[in-house]
Parts: sequence; structure tokens; C-alpha cells
Amino acid sequence: MTKDESPKRWTEKSPYAVAVSDESSAGDRHDAPSARRNLDVIVAVLREILPPEGAALEIASGTGQHVVAFAQAFPGMAWQPSDPDPQARASIAAWIGGTRVGNVRAPVALDVAQAGWHADLGARFDAMLAINLLHIAPWSACEGLMAGAGRLLGPRGLLYLYGAYKRDGRHTAPSNDAFDRSLRFRDPAWGVRDLEAVAACAEDNGLSLDRVITMPANNFSVIFRRSRDAGTGPPDATVRLTPASR
Repeated sequence: MTKDESPKRWTEKSPYAVAVSDESSAGDRHDAPSARRNLDVIVAVLREILPPEGAALEIASGTGQHVVAFAQAFPGMAWQPSDPDPQARASIAAWIGGTRVGNVRAPVALDVAQAGWHADLGARFDAMLAINLLHIAPWSACEGLMAGAGRLLGPRGLLYLYGAYKRDGRHTAPSNDAFDRSLRFRDPAWGVRDLEAVAACAEDNGLSLDRVITMPANNFSVIFRRSRDAGTGPPDATVRLTPASR
């Protein structure tokens, strides 16, 4: 059953600040202020839903700040970052190298808007994450993300989305309306998505909406679960960590 939850009392200062121990790759390492602002609230939600150990795939990892923080906060999970942008992948690798976390694999090039993007991964994941993705991508990215999640997630595996969404076709705040207009001005294929449309797309791929959590700054955490009998997916395989590029 889908459950909407109210916001909690979030701390102003993140307890999950990323500690950098190696400055040798600082030139490639990008810093996104939004990633620092929402890190603690996302980790707080993930603490409630992630298994104690397993494998997680992050889609559109961006700068890499999130994935190294997640690796530090959840040492029992093996993390696979990805991004279609080579500069982003360089930043991800630099964050991995700077923090020297051992449970993050080297970033891979994945574009969920491309058909069959998930075909070569060859392993099931216990969780997939996509943060601030769907509103800065065409609708085909949502369709591809859900198709891949339906194939890659193991039974009851979870898909975690974070970002701004419309509810019942309406914006939840005037600021989101303005944000949506600015996105569509930059690219008509972009825009704040209707959560019900996203959920319908997920349902078509064997994913059920589990809960919606209201977050700060008019954002939402949206959690989907894969049905036990949904799809065939790739063969089960153990996700083995390899040293990330330094």
C-alpha cells in the first residue's frame, strides 16, 4: 500500500559530510552545492529503506559527492556509480580517489534514455537510486529507467527517486511552478514530472509505489518496490568490487 509521510525535523548541518583524505585528484573533483544541501535528508531516508548489505546502482551520479557519502554511511553496500557524461565520470572517480572509500566501483557510462542500456550490467541489484534526474531529462529517460529497474532489481528490490514532482497534475508549490517553467524554457523536453505518470510507468515494468515522503524545499522521496514475480531480469550474479580508478 502506498504511504505518504510528512517531513521530519532535519538538521541544518549535515552529519554525513564527506571527508577527503587525498587532494591529488582535486582538479577533476566538482562540487555541487545542491548535493551538499540535500545529502543529510536523503541519507536519513535511505537508513530506513536500504538493506544492511547488498549492491546498489546509482543512475546519473553527477559530481560523485552523493555516492561516496552513501558508501561511507552504508559500508555493507557495494555501490556502482554511473553517468553518461565523461566529465562527470572523471569527477566521480576523483571523489572516490580523494575519499579512498573501498566499497565503490569505478563509474560506468550509462544513459537510461538509450534502449537496452542495462543489457551489459549482468547482475541484479538490491537498490537503484536516481536523484534529481527525471526533470532534467526527456520522458524517454523515465521509461528507460523503469524498464531497467524492472530487469535489474532483485525480488523486492527498491528504486529510490528524489526531486520535485507534481501531484495529480498540479505543482505542490509556486516555486516548483517557476522551476518547471525555467526547465521547459531551457529544453521543451524537460520539466517537473507528474508523480502519477511516473508511477504508472513504473507499474508497467513490475514496480509498485511503496511510499512517498515529503522532503524539504518542496521535494519528495519516492520509493518503488519490484514485485517478486515481475520480469525475468538478468542471471543472478554476485557484484564484486574492483578498485576504483585513482
